Amino acid sequence: MIPHSIGNISLLNRLILTDNQLQGTIPTTLGQCKRLQILFLAKNNLGGSIPNGVFTKLSSLSSISIRINSFDGPLPLEVGNLKNLVQLDASQNKLNGEIPVTLGSCASLEHLHLDDNILVGEIPMTLNALKSLSELGLSKNNLSGPIPKYLETFPLEYLNLSFNNLEGEVPTGGVFGNSSRVFVDGNAKLCGGIAQLHLPRCTVKQSNNQGKSSHLKKIILIVVPVSVVGCLFLLIFFILLCRRMRTKKKLSATSSMDKFNMIKLSYQDLFKATNGFSATNLIGSGSFGCVYKGLLSQDERIVAVKVLNLQQRGASKTFKAECNALRNIRHRNLLEILTSCSSIDSKGNDFKALVFEFMPNGSLEEWLHPRHNNEEQSQPRKLSLIQRMNILVDVASALDYLHHHCHMMIVHCDLKPSNILLDADMNAHVGDFGLARLFTLTPQSFTSTQSSSIGMKGSIGYFAPEYGIGGEASTQGDVYSFGILLLEVMTGRRPTDEMFRDDLNLHIFAKMAIPERVVQIVDPEPVILEEMMIANEDSMRNEIHSGRADKIEECIIRLMKIGVECSVEAPKERMDMKDVTKELHLIRNTLLDIGTIGALSTRD
Repeated sequence: MIPHSIGNISLLNRLILTDNQLQGTIPTTLGQCKRLQILFLAKNNLGGSIPNGVFTKLSSLSSISIRINSFDGPLPLEVGNLKNLVQLDASQNKLNGEIPVTLGSCASLEHLHLDDNILVGEIPMTLNALKSLSELGLSKNNLSGPIPKYLETFPLEYLNLSFNNLEGEVPTGGVFGNSSRVFVDGNAKLCGGIAQLHLPRCTVKQSNNQGKSSHLKKIILIVVPVSVVGCLFLLIFFILLCRRMRTKKKLSATSSMDKFNMIKLSYQDLFKATNGFSATNLIGSGSFGCVYKGLLSQDERIVAVKVLNLQQRGASKTFKAECNALRNIRHRNLLEILTSCSSIDSKGNDFKALVFEFMPNGSLEEWLHPRHNNEEQSQPRKLSLIQRMNILVDVASALDYLHHHCHMMIVHCDLKPSNILLDADMNAHVGDFGLARLFTLTPQSFTSTQSSSIGMKGSIGYFAPEYGIGGEASTQGDVYSFGILLLEVMTGRRPTDEMFRDDLNLHIFAKMAIPERVVQIVDPEPVILEEMMIANEDSMRNEIHSGRADKIEECIIRLMKIGVECSVEAPKERMDMKDVTKELHLIRNTLLDIGTIGALSTRD
């Protein structure tokens, strides 16, 4: 930790402690170092609130970097005392509250980065005094309200407002006229702007919303009688209370995993990272684009770059849907977006890409159905029973979060093995939200924020039967897809296997085998059967392990029953993901108590 005695170094002008493992918080005594000009504490394990008053006497500070830590609480108002501040980077922390209005007093400020925090409220009007600002990063927060018009007049070379809750018309002057320098993706209520941003046109109501709102406030101030002032104070109290509770909830839901710094990436950056989008870097392709393995020169990080095929009908809508779905979600089993790029390629065509963390173990599809002609695989990939169990628990947990614990209900609509990626520790991450539907909860029903009744929602074999006759997207559709996925994981058979013809499908195939013939239909890959044989031999040799094979078989039967109950034809008869997740945890605990091959590879 940083010692309190640091305040005794009265002549200290540079404190650079970047990229260590420092813990604790910033000592209040640091405020005694009045000659301090540079304060770099980035990439540590520092946390807690930034002490009030620590910046009061540090008027000589010109550069502050505290990014990639765990600081929480608001950014102190005293930051406005830093008249010589040129750079402030507090990104990738857990700072909450509003952007301090006093920042407008930092007239020398050129670089301001507050990305990836939990900041709320509007972008302060006082920032219009920062006439020297060339970089402004406020992405991945919960900021609301309109984009200030004064930003058009700034000499900005980089502006990132993506993944917030901003609304209204996007300006077109200044930096807003260059789509390679401004990033506004992930704000579902924005409209207008230049054509390259691919935002919807503004209606008269949207473009005049700010003026009407101001006019309405004036009318209210004149008309509302003094007798209701008490009611207004009561209303304000409840609003502040709800906002505080919502902020705390989002803070507790924020993942504790290290976050990727939302850096700006141009087309050239991604072109270089993927060796010119070469075939050797291609790791997957789909209807809406291709995925490439890339190496970012900024920090030597390996990433996956999803390039949208904008010639494909609906690709732009897919890009927007994925940005909206991934904007605020935080869960260990969901593929987190690292950054996005909306630019122009070398031929002058529109270019859109999403950048994700690279998953070294590929997709679940590659493990269930390995390609035998893949020369890179020196040994065939095999999944043990406990590994399959872990993957199913991970996927179920992700769906439960999307359906019941997210800021708004999200229906994935395209759950299948190729959209489930495995990291180095074989943790499963659900990805590809290109078909996702977002819903807001009303007292009567769930209301979709997108059109959800046009076309098929999902992939053949995995989408629910009701989707085939025009049914709307629903959480029960995801439950059906999960049921089919579970049966595929346990049997090793795709729902599109050539054996499934006429009235026979994967659901009926599994249902007919329960309970007597379950062992006969499990994945023909020998791993699961091998575990049962070894368990049976142990039972014969040792009374302590008596019945292990029977208990393993019982767990498999319980699993198959879940898959069958999730994939019944009637949506209302399917299980809920809450119950599915709970039951899967119980089955996994039973397997761990029994002890199976691969149990040592499981996670807590």
